[in-house]
Amino acid sequence: MNPLELVLHLDQTLVQVAATYGPWIYALLFVVIFCETGLVVTPFLPGDSLLFAAGALAGVGMLDPVLLWVLMAFAAILGDSINYAIGYQFGQRIMASGRVRVLKPEYVHQTEAFFQRHGGKTIIIARFFPIVRTVAPFMAGVGHMRLMRFWSFNIVGGLLWVSLFLGAGYFFGNIPVVKDNLTVGILVMVAISFLPSIYHAVKTRQSSRRAAASATDGADGVDQ
Repeated sequence: MNPLELVLHLDQTLVQVAATYGPWIYALLFVVIFCETGLVVTPFLPGDSLLFAAGALAGVGMLDPVLLWVLMAFAAILGDSINYAIGYQFGQRIMASGRVRVLKPEYVHQTEAFFQRHGGKTIIIARFFPIVRTVAPFMAGVGHMRLMRFWSFNIVGGLLWVSLFLGAGYFFGNIPVVKDNLTVGILVMVAISFLPSIYHAVKTRQSSRRAAASATDGADGVDQ
């Protein structure tokens, strides 16, 4: 497996990687979580599933849970901070250039909708939405959200996200069926991590249909 495939599928090969690289696994986990949250061009990296897998390894004694939690929380908070800074300083030029293909219009519009609906809390809520959590801090920077306000939401969101997924992995990792079927557990966690996105998409579609229906009823009323 080449280095790129190793990183992209780290959540699925974490047991073998941890056994091979020993303490260096902490550095690798830190870099992946940092990049997944800190670089708007890398939303495809594993996030939720990687934290779950790392928590499961901590649950069976292969990783130090306290050190893991501290490093992952720091990586998540630092990543969002860097992403915000990039958006603040260069965001408008990056978006105008159109060279960053990851910044698809639908991702930007979805993130803007989050901000319109939830305000600053979007930085917390977005942590639990793949793709959006990578774009949200960047867009907060583009919109010049006040730094102290951003940091407060960033810290709370980072701690909640890391604690939830590491904790889920840690406690489920102590269950024999999960120890023997870690890949299955990871796939389930990946599926769960996409539920908020699916829910949001359904709600958005329902709202659009209601708005369209209201507009149609209004037009009919005018005609009459």
